[in-house]
Amino acid sequence: MDNSNDIKRLSRLTAILLQLQTKRLITASELAVKFSVSIRTIYRDIKALEQAGVPIVTEEGKGYTLMEGYRIPPVMFTESEANALITAEQLILKNKDASFVKEYSGAINKIKAVLRNDTKDKANLLSNRVLFRQNIGNDRTSNYLSTLQLTLTNFNLVNISYFSPDNNQTTQRIIEPFAIYSTQENWLLIAFCRLRKEFRSFRLDRIESLFVTNQTFEPHKITFEEYIQSCRKSIPTPLT
Repeated sequence: MDNSNDIKRLSRLTAILLQLQTKRLITASELAVKFSVSIRTIYRDIKALEQAGVPIVTEEGKGYTLMEGYRIPPVMFTESEANALITAEQLILKNKDASFVKEYSGAINKIKAVLRNDTKDKANLLSNRVLFRQNIGNDRTSNYLSTLQLTLTNFNLVNISYFSPDNNQTTQRIIEPFAIYSTQENWLLIAFCRLRKEFRSFRLDRIESLFVTNQTFEPHKITFEEYIQSCRKSIPTPLT
């Protein structure tokens, strides 16, 4: 095997390791298609990683995953990748949800910590030369995005006090978070409302208080893509 093939294989092994870390389960067939090699080659690559001490767990009929708790060392970002992250940071710093800004700032600081010194210097320079001004006054209008993201992925029921400007009333709702989207820098939550007994859209800046319960709900059978398609065929989900 010549040096070029050795380099290709090393690059592929590294990429497979990243795939294993970013996905809960991945099959040999998926890896073979992704890297344009045979399934037999993937089997050899997985064995090589195991021999190198990577704790790969094989779930029969399902695929490969990494042992819970295993983490690979931080990856090195290219200058262009670092620039993309820094540019996104400047946009997010203007976001109207305070919790989102806080969580992203914490994440970007960890990312900056693993940048090479020369890349870090350039990233800091770029962050001082990029500006977004869509959010006039930079007002924070909500502080619930991070909490609702967790309730969405952990299927927690949420009790909210929600203000409806149409009738100038605040109502108590028990909701099942389903999806989150942003429009004009305002965040909206799509959730099944147990009071209205249907999916509704809730503007986060109209949530006056929020309490995450210990109760969970059954994951919704419909996918987000199917939900969007159903909305296009009918009246849009009402704000409530």
